[in-house]
Amino acid sequence: MEHFLSIAEYFRILKIKDQIVGFLIALTPGKNYQSLNYKWFEKKYKSFMYVDRIVIAPAFHGNGFGRAFYDNLSDFSSEQAPRITCEVNIRPMNEGSILFHEKYGFDQVGTQETEGGTKEVSLMAIDLPNN
Repeated sequence: MEHFLSIAEYFRILKIKDQIVGFLIALTPGKNYQSLNYKWFEKKYKSFMYVDRIVIAPAFHGNGFGRAFYDNLSDFSSEQAPRITCEVNIRPMNEGSILFHEKYGFDQVGTQETEGGTKEVSLMAIDLPNN
């Protein structure tokens, strides 16, 4: 985990009353990171901000924290990368995440199977304004 955090371009934590309720970690291209999905985006785009993970504690879903993280990431990324990328499971289906990302403005730009074909992901991207 220490190596991962050392290569992350963006790492934010949300705390409420000293309790961590969410976080978002994102990377730019060219990092020593072997994720199949990250590598897929490296082949497709020269410049991007890859969301490796965003987590909001279930008790805090629906409060706008996911949108707030993405808004902050968009502001942070706007001068570094023309787009934000991520993947969302479609097998097994993560319908809540798909709906969230589509509502935010992400489009599917590809799919790929992972973990020996036991999972499939939707590879998604959103172009940032002013790029």
